[in-house]
Amino acid sequence: MDRISLKNDTLTLGDGLATSFLRTLRIPDDGRTYPLPPGLGRFPIRRIDDYADKVPAEWREHGGVFLPMYQREAMWISFAGQYWKPRAVKVGVGKVCALTGERWTESLSSDPQNYLVAPPQPWLDGIAVKKGLIRQFVAMPLGLGYSVEGQVTGDESVGGLQLEVVEPKPGRFPDEPPRSDFVKLRAAGRAMPMACSGAAMGLAAGGRMSQSIYPDPHGIETWDATRTTRLFVHIVNSSIWREITGEEAPPSPITARDYAAHHLPWFELYDEQLQRALRDDYPRERQKREGSRCQKEHAATPG
Repeated sequence: MDRISLKNDTLTLGDGLATSFLRTLRIPDDGRTYPLPPGLGRFPIRRIDDYADKVPAEWREHGGVFLPMYQREAMWISFAGQYWKPRAVKVGVGKVCALTGERWTESLSSDPQNYLVAPPQPWLDGIAVKKGLIRQFVAMPLGLGYSVEGQVTGDESVGGLQLEVVEPKPGRFPDEPPRSDFVKLRAAGRAMPMACSGAAMGLAAGGRMSQSIYPDPHGIETWDATRTTRLFVHIVNSSIWREITGEEAPPSPITARDYAAHHLPWFELYDEQLQRALRDDYPRERQKREGSRCQKEHAATPG
């Protein structure tokens, strides 16, 4: 049975895995490998059930949550759980496994490992392409063929993310922290924040970054496939967020100045005002051509 709670834009999945979606800088897709960029605040999250009369019917079938994402931004996912009781987590990008880059399957697999274990895995920044290397989570409109789901499966029917948390088998780990253990886990070297269906977004593979996906230290037999929690996360642009919620999407804290400070290129076409103009003022076919041109210019821009 799914057990999901939402507070302060942080989701608690299953028996205690805190999960947040963090804004960050979009690194260039120029063939070079970059270090992990900083966290720049949580994305706001809303429950689909709270807006059931305003969301697409296919969203209501699965439930879950939705969040707004600007194309100037990228995303990483933060996982925080009890250090004494880890969980296995599967992450899907549409119908593609983010841990292997292959089609999503329902069961856990150890070869290749299609799940992470949290803790010790504190975050995930993108789609794995090979050992120690991932491509960043970035948003692109569905239907143009840019999403990971479309490129791997040939179909863009799901979009967004899906997370599945698998609890450990009873007795494998303590339910309470050891009395003599006062360890405090802290993520090192990265800032952690304290604080209409046609416009659905999918996640594309952005620039390359170094990131380790830790092997399961406990073994696949540790996890109880009968005790899972699944969450669907839908991604929308700021205009559709406003149409569904009646609220303006919070402005992105990410600006051209942030990119300059981190010595990364700022692409003018990331600007949401231009994206809004494309959506509101251009016929559908012209919008597709403009989107294609934007993508080609992005790919051709030197890093």
